[in-house]
Amino acid sequence: MSTLELWVFIPVAVLAVIGAAGLVAARNPVHSALFLLLNLFALAVIFLILSAPLLAALQIIVYAGAIMVLFIFVILFFVRPGHMYTVSYSLPLMYPLGALLAVVVLGAMLFALYSAGMLNVVLPPPMSPEAATSLTAPTSVGRLLFSRYLLPFELTSLLLLVAMLGAVVMARRRIDLADDGDRSGLKEDS
Repeated sequence: MSTLELWVFIPVAVLAVIGAAGLVAARNPVHSALFLLLNLFALAVIFLILSAPLLAALQIIVYAGAIMVLFIFVILFFVRPGHMYTVSYSLPLMYPLGALLAVVVLGAMLFALYSAGMLNVVLPPPMSPEAATSLTAPTSVGRLLFSRYLLPFELTSLLLLVAMLGAVVMARRRIDLADDGDRSGLKEDS
């Protein structure tokens, strides 16, 4: 990695981490979506640094463009202005157990990577520009995507669909509960 690439990578990587942390920490769903957008653009720049212009363009067009527009429409359709939805349930030791589970899963992943020898600090020799270009060419990506990686590609699309439907159902349930409270208030006044 050249010095210029390093000078670009470090601030972009910091922006990607800030975007991911802001996505999780923001209480407003629109702010979370904007943090996700920041993260997606930072990842596109990282793809450019890695000599993968096709993946960078797809990252911007598909995720930062189409998927984010869909998320924003869903958020704006179901969130009423001035209402902040909070979690109304709490389990005993919910947060400490969640943090413990996250640490255990991270430890298991790191142990698996270490056991497989994937945490090797020796960097591979740099790839020639010709090899990198042929690897990230649209025809190579297309062949791999629709042959070797077809099942993960389809499972990812199914996962996104289920997540979107779950968000719609949860948002609809919250709005219905809020509307029931408004209706009961109207009945008491009359």
